[in-house]
Amino acid sequence: MAPKRPKGAGAFPKPVESPAPKPSDPSALYAALDLGTNSCRMLIAQPKGSQIHVVDSFSKSVQLGSGLESTGRLSRGSMRRTIQAMRICQQKLKRHKVKSMRLVATEACRRAKNAREFVRQVRRETGLQLEIIQPEEEARLAVISCAPLVSTKTEQLLVVDIGGGSTELVWMDLTSVPPLERARAIMRLRSGFHSADSPFPAAKVVDWISVPLGVATLRDQFRDVEDDSARFALMSWFFEENLSEFAPYKDAPPSEGFQIIGTSGTVTTVAASHLGLRRYDRTKVDGLRMTSEQIDKVIRGYLDLGPKGRRADPRIGLDRQALIMSGSAILQALLRCWPTDRLSVADRGLREGLLYAQMSADGVLEDGPF
Repeated sequence: MAPKRPKGAGAFPKPVESPAPKPSDPSALYAALDLGTNSCRMLIAQPKGSQIHVVDSFSKSVQLGSGLESTGRLSRGSMRRTIQAMRICQQKLKRHKVKSMRLVATEACRRAKNAREFVRQVRRETGLQLEIIQPEEEARLAVISCAPLVSTKTEQLLVVDIGGGSTELVWMDLTSVPPLERARAIMRLRSGFHSADSPFPAAKVVDWISVPLGVATLRDQFRDVEDDSARFALMSWFFEENLSEFAPYKDAPPSEGFQIIGTSGTVTTVAASHLGLRRYDRTKVDGLRMTSEQIDKVIRGYLDLGPKGRRADPRIGLDRQALIMSGSAILQALLRCWPTDRLSVADRGLREGLLYAQMSADGVLEDGPF
């Protein structure tokens, strides 16, 4: 069955420019923009059955949180870089005539003293209205984006979203949900972690936490430690210390029926390194499962390379090399706490969650298998 379309579908002219093989119907296009501590990323997509079809995208490292740790404010340079990136996003939105969109900002804007002033400046110079979302919504949207990767065998699920300025962890109990309904039960979390009673089987959120440490903020806190290995060890220990309040279970969960899904540039880079990809390929990375031993081997390889070797490693890339060790320190800390042979790599996150939530709320996604 074809996806439902809003009233007035076909009333608008087709876009003149589109990178999609066939012109897209503007009335069915949705956009999601994620402005994080390090990057500005946007997707423009349309519903396609129970999935989304990406029509256009944008990603730029803007380093919005540069200097935030020491000053508590967004710097003029970082705001200027971000606004330049958002002008490109605005042009893409205008070209595709997108009507339905959510443009959100996360940890850097949550923490900055001048965030409201920055949001007003963005609106004044680009016409785009940024929305600063709270940690719970950021975590929930990351979880929704990962729903298609949930195994029918999974009973306990941990979703980890390692961002630039914060890391969100959400632990869910799926034992009361029939195996074939587990992905759809997670999609229904769009209305909140603790939503009202539903006639459908529910995914129970046992615990969740937003740790104010991401790849950029953790790196900045230990920038003064010169030794590469010592810096890595300190970052990993410090992150684990910040997990003390997150204790969904006193004992480690059983290996059977337990799945971790990791969504971040760190996790996808580690996966690409494991596969030996000299050119990144999303189709090979998204959904890949890795063991703790495989991940540890990649991280030990990064340490053996040292800063100079990592900068020259094509598997890491220039945009990621400055952040890969702080991200790896977070990942290693998580696997010390919850070792698993089933870590699923998700090349998806907040933007996809925003799109799924918008389309699902509008009823334009088919209720079919993921």
